[in-house]
Amino acid sequence: MRSSIEPARAAAAPPAIRRRRLAGWLRRHARELVTLALLLAVMFPFLWLVHLAFKPGGELFEENLLFTPTLEGFRSLLQGSFPRSFGNSLLVSTLSTVLSLLIGVPAAYALARWRFRWRRRVALWILVTRMAPPIAFTIPFFLAYRWLGLQDTVPGLAIVYLTFNLAVVIWLMQTFFEAVPPALEEAAYIDGCGVWQAFWRVTLPLSAPGLAATAVLCFIFSWNDFFYALILTRTNAVTAPVAIVNFLQFEGWEWTKIAAAGTLVMFPVVIFTVLMRSYLVRGLTAGGVKD
Repeated sequence: MRSSIEPARAAAAPPAIRRRRLAGWLRRHARELVTLALLLAVMFPFLWLVHLAFKPGGELFEENLLFTPTLEGFRSLLQGSFPRSFGNSLLVSTLSTVLSLLIGVPAAYALARWRFRWRRRVALWILVTRMAPPIAFTIPFFLAYRWLGLQDTVPGLAIVYLTFNLAVVIWLMQTFFEAVPPALEEAAYIDGCGVWQAFWRVTLPLSAPGLAATAVLCFIFSWNDFFYALILTRTNAVTAPVAIVNFLQFEGWEWTKIAAAGTLVMFPVVIFTVLMRSYLVRGLTAGGVKD
């Protein structure tokens, strides 16, 4: 009897061992598997957009995943007015980001270091300007721009983006400046530096990660804006998001152009973020732990 049971146990052991090994492997790599699943879920819309951009127009709504890639959508974009709209978006986003940093960084430093009576109220007022919905400013901007001659111009659109990027710059950079020990600036004063020399040579380099993170956020906010660009532009200063909507015509939706344009619109933000990734990670996590 014993001799007949032992072969049965030996035959049943390997599947049980394999299950235990599989369970152990899943426990060891559970974090990696969950991260991969979340990454695929987040990246799926972007990957599908790129997939549609290179898919032939005649096979766009077919369910097959294997196809011969084509540049038909990109070639049709280059032959139209989209390159000009893409350049407008790049110019407006860069200009508004640079202006926001030039004005907002000194203001944030002043709020972080200088003690005056209405400091907290001023900071709160700056934040409140960001809380208002964009529709609240549409008519004032439209009427003022028509009177000033700034409607449908790149500088006019950059000024609009400057108004809501300033609050982001001031509030973020104020936090980073407050994290820099004042003793470092005092040491610079002893060495003969003035206030702005200490700021330029000591405080600003130490806040470089925060500066990079703030610049990326301002660029993304300006680049993705659709509402103000739709209201305040007509032909000369049309940006890429508005140009993409123009492909949704009464005769039909040009899906190949929409996918190709969407793919091109993603690249500047991705490239800018990749170039700043080391500073961006440190900047977004700085200030999470206080001494």
